[in-house]
Amino acid sequence: MSVKKDASGRRSIQVEVEVPGTPEEVWDAIATGRGVSSWFVPTEERPDGAVVSHFGPGMDAVAVKTAWDPPRRFAGEGQGFGPNALPLATEWIVEARSGGTCIVRVVHSLFADGDDWDNQLESFESGWPVFFRTLRLYLTHFPGWYGATMQLVTVSSRPESAVWETLTGSLGLSGAAIGQHRRTLQGIPPLAGIVESNGDGRYPHLLILRLDEPTPGIAFLFAHAMGGQVVIEVRFYLYGPTAAAVAPRDEPLWRQWMGTHFPTSTGE
Repeated sequence: MSVKKDASGRRSIQVEVEVPGTPEEVWDAIATGRGVSSWFVPTEERPDGAVVSHFGPGMDAVAVKTAWDPPRRFAGEGQGFGPNALPLATEWIVEARSGGTCIVRVVHSLFADGDDWDNQLESFESGWPVFFRTLRLYLTHFPGWYGATMQLVTVSSRPESAVWETLTGSLGLSGAAIGQHRRTLQGIPPLAGIVESNGDGRYPHLLILRLDEPTPGIAFLFAHAMGGQVVIEVRFYLYGPTAAAVAPRDEPLWRQWMGTHFPTSTGE
């Protein structure tokens, strides 16, 4: 990991990704509530100017804007995760490149006297590349599309590999390979699409599908260790004219499915 430190006590990490799209398209995806909700976590812009991101039960992140320069740069400050967390500053930068792409750069920083909070910065550094896969997929196939998000987050004390076998096996998605068209088993809400990303050396338990059923969209499945437990994240980003009706219809069924296979489920 690469936490940068300077004499003032500022500690920071930086992560970037190249994505297709104009600066305006990219800005809409990363700087508006409806855009962020379409590839990351449900996010809302409050009337007082604060931005709230809902990561899961009891895991809301609130940030106040400190800079706003569309479509190039914005920044905000909020409280980090965990008890007694230090204020966390976040800056997003969009840089246009030739060939119709942009570089998206995110910088997280805080001020600390010691190394106690470096783990939090390192978790951001390792976490963003996962979600940037979804951002790239969204901007490649669905730029400017909005719809509905279903988010289920739970934890398990079982080994990560066993959790992943349960998650993918119960859906009929075990062994999914990039480029395959896969469909979930009967008895659960229908889900079908092209495998766009799967496990690798850095993220062994990750699966992302570009959906054609129940609507155009993206399915994101991820299991990873955190705080002595395994966190299971299942997110569906549904687009198109029927998404607003499909999400409330299917979400209770997905929550029931999650509770059956992971009894400690605390879906949001």
